[in-house]
Amino acid sequence: MNNLTIPQQIARRDPDRLRSYRENLDFYNGIQWLGNARRGERRITFNYAKAFVEKATSYLMSGLTFAVDPTDGSPEAKERARRAEEALHEVYETNNLEQLDFDTELDTAILGDGCFKVTWDTEEQRIRVSAPDVQGLFAWWVGDDVSRVWRVASHYQLSSEEVELLYRVKNGRRESTVVEIWTADSFELWIDDTLSERKPNPYGFIPFVIYPNLREPKKFWGTSDIPPIKEPARELNRALSQLSTILELSGNPIAVLENVEEASDIAVQPGAVWELPEKARAYLLDLLQGGGVRLHVDYIDLIYRTLHDLSESPRTSFGDNQRGLSGVALEMELHPLLQKVRRKRLIRTAGYKRRNEMILRILEQKTGASYGPYRSRIVWGPVLPQDRGRLVREEQILVASGIHSRRRAMDELGIQDAEQEFQRWLEEQGKVGNNPSS
Repeated sequence: MNNLTIPQQIARRDPDRLRSYRENLDFYNGIQWLGNARRGERRITFNYAKAFVEKATSYLMSGLTFAVDPTDGSPEAKERARRAEEALHEVYETNNLEQLDFDTELDTAILGDGCFKVTWDTEEQRIRVSAPDVQGLFAWWVGDDVSRVWRVASHYQLSSEEVELLYRVKNGRRESTVVEIWTADSFELWIDDTLSERKPNPYGFIPFVIYPNLREPKKFWGTSDIPPIKEPARELNRALSQLSTILELSGNPIAVLENVEEASDIAVQPGAVWELPEKARAYLLDLLQGGGVRLHVDYIDLIYRTLHDLSESPRTSFGDNQRGLSGVALEMELHPLLQKVRRKRLIRTAGYKRRNEMILRILEQKTGASYGPYRSRIVWGPVLPQDRGRLVREEQILVASGIHSRRRAMDELGIQDAEQEFQRWLEEQGKVGNNPSS
């Protein structure tokens, strides 16, 4: 392996991880049955895997925003924090990061890993944030410390027109394989196993934020939401397909003839008359006799409950609140989902902070502005339904008693740009103060 180039190495690297990505993506897309169907076998797919992944993602990403706080109370620190927050808001808007973050989170839950790439667009003179496909990403870390990534390779396919547009390279091929290799000091670009460019890293750091969906101890790559529910999802498909076949046959009964060697023109329809030989017996097979369907339904309910348990998404999270739970009772009912969301948010918070740090560092390099020091903060919205009126009253009390600042109260209430809203409030207060009749 040491004698191979990096593009040659990654062609053999992480086969188990890449195979897992493909299997999880196929399962999410509804390819859930194993093997080929037997002749006449009915196979129905109820894609609960897709429903569970999308539901958990919606809960996780509700009300996501950020804030930049000064490191001290000096006017200079406050001004730097304000400018940093404004710069981040502009990058978020120009890159439509609200949509990109949701799409990336959905992809992360399916595959098991997510990534952001932060670069400077020289043509448009602005920050560009993208989400590379982790199926083409490879990482190297230092020893047993998975937090110290020293090299990242990004592998993807481009058409000949795209290669010429982006890299000014004409190779006559219909499609080319591109590999970017990043370290903190250098950047290499390989096109079809040929080194096209090598130069110092223009940023001084690897511009990738790679993070796991859910972390396994001592491992760099994460785990998907799909594997825990694969077996019960397959069993649910099988049980429901079987029940569907039984119900269809019961609606189109099977005629059973005893002591009959040959039979023809035996029609199961109203008014049909059968001529049978002596000592022969005929009847319709009743597959529903003796409450057999109830056994199937009870088994399906058991599988259904297992799916909800393993996905950590109680039925209440789908809006089925038959008992009318609220407050603490609703929180306890949804506690498994809340714990799952909390585990994910711990990982995402570190990733989003790192992304914001990269954005500001590149802006400082390219524009000459100075934003540091500062404290970046990721603000998550509530998972449970909130009584907004009660929340507003609580924040009023906390602000009045000096426990919360107005900006913190705005964050808690989900105001997107707390600093801008606070400036508007100051302007209104100034107008009111200068106009006694207001």
